[in-house]
Amino acid sequence: MTSSNGLPIVVIACKVFQSQLERLMPENMAQDITFLDYGLHRVPDQLTVAVQETIDSIEKPSLIMLAYGLCGNGLRGIKSGQHTLIIPRTDDCIAILLGSRKKYIQEFEATPGTYYLTKGWLESGSNPLQEYNEYKEKYGEKDAAWIMDQQYKHYERLAFVAHTRNDIEKYRPQAQEVAKYCEQWGFRYEEILGSDSYIQRLIEVATKLDQADKEFVVIPPNRETTQAMFMR
Repeated sequence: MTSSNGLPIVVIACKVFQSQLERLMPENMAQDITFLDYGLHRVPDQLTVAVQETIDSIEKPSLIMLAYGLCGNGLRGIKSGQHTLIIPRTDDCIAILLGSRKKYIQEFEATPGTYYLTKGWLESGSNPLQEYNEYKEKYGEKDAAWIMDQQYKHYERLAFVAHTRNDIEKYRPQAQEVAKYCEQWGFRYEEILGSDSYIQRLIEVATKLDQADKEFVVIPPNRETTQAMFMR
């Protein structure tokens, strides 16, 4: 399958979206698909390098569907080269997981101090409990506790976002273990069933690029992404 501009479609995505994309993408839509490790978001510079290397490895001019947000500026400075890029216009993956930026804003306005948890962050060890254990090993228990307190004392809620009831059931014990650790700051624990809407729309727009709206950043060949492109 090709995009409306005649280019073959290639997908580069965070592994957090793997199950959604495999379930929602039409068969044979993508000429190639690469899922990059969840943990790259913890070091945005490494995410930039990994995404750029993957783009540069694609030999034929293609429409590259990037299933990422700006992700801590990890997608800033990405060069399209001979390709056209389409990217969700979001700060990070949370709006994509929730289904829309509108839903994200609703959650933010209801509880600004929310730490979001996903199965990807649980699997990659990116969560407050794991951070504390890493700091404790590196700096000792007292300093680790102080660092964590500075980072998380202003949060109110830990929200576990998953896309199926099965995932909620499967990962709930791990999510609740993190939530229990976060009770020291008064976190309450909630579960949110996410939506496929944003990913579904990304798939649709990749095949009909002329339908791209303000929810997406489209980068023509020989251009570079900037932070301003993702701002509203």
